[in-house]
Amino acid sequence: MDKLSILDKIKDIYDNGENVIQYLKNIEGNSENTIEDIMISYDFQAGSYYNGYKNNKQRYDSYHDKIAEILGIYINDIKNCVLMEAGIGEATTLGPVMKRIGINNVDKIYGFDISWSRVKYAKKFLGELLENDAVNLFVGDMFNIPIKDNSIDILYTAHAIEPNGGKEKEILQELYRVTSKYLVLFEPAYELADEESKKRMESHGYITNLYNTALELGYNVKSYELLGVSMNQKNPTGVMVIEKSEVNGETKEDTVFCDPISKKILKFVDNVAYCESSMLMYPIILDIPCLIKSNAIIGTKFNDFV
Repeated sequence: MDKLSILDKIKDIYDNGENVIQYLKNIEGNSENTIEDIMISYDFQAGSYYNGYKNNKQRYDSYHDKIAEILGIYINDIKNCVLMEAGIGEATTLGPVMKRIGINNVDKIYGFDISWSRVKYAKKFLGELLENDAVNLFVGDMFNIPIKDNSIDILYTAHAIEPNGGKEKEILQELYRVTSKYLVLFEPAYELADEESKKRMESHGYITNLYNTALELGYNVKSYELLGVSMNQKNPTGVMVIEKSEVNGETKEDTVFCDPISKKILKFVDNVAYCESSMLMYPIILDIPCLIKSNAIIGTKFNDFV
């Protein structure tokens, strides 16, 4: 069914404190979380992570310390490092982590999420925390990232792959595609968890096969271990570091953005992101480019008017 047509009903579910994703799965009898389910659920949650951090940021300190420590090792080893967080949420990980590492230690920073509302909260949060517009934010889908091949030196996630159980291979391949040096995944460590935690992950549709999938894909997994700090002890965070072989002919260009469908270069004109090759355009809403496939608009005559 068209779930976008019942957002008012879903709002009631959310306001009553019920599990939105479970409700959406039950509608069609799905066992796995769909991209649409995740997008709708997370958009209703927008603001909760921002407020949670603002009200109790000490709770996150050790978690952010550890992530900053690990990412800092790789950032310091790359000249003019380009960093990106996939599934940035409201930037309550990226912001505090970059505060610790230092904005000046990276050349460019990108972040995206499938929820426009969460990205907008991320922009608000980063503006308050970092006091500049240092992070390039956009709406994107981890299965079709609007970023060119080998454009990001270090790409990391923090419990963003989590709800996509059963789709580990597709997501890993797409994250790996845009990475040029290191893919660092702070995700639920199913293989390293106890039985109670494993059952909980399974019941929520979380990933359960990230490590073995990376090995099956032939990726160079440098390390895989528990982070040692988790926001939820029943959902232990692991850290997997994947090193990508040196990319031949690697160059850092001015733009890393591409059409999520054709993977051809996007250019930004006023409130539009446009791809000349595919003749597709995407809206930019309140300074947030919305670069997912379902937002595509055909614009064969766009250049006639700019």
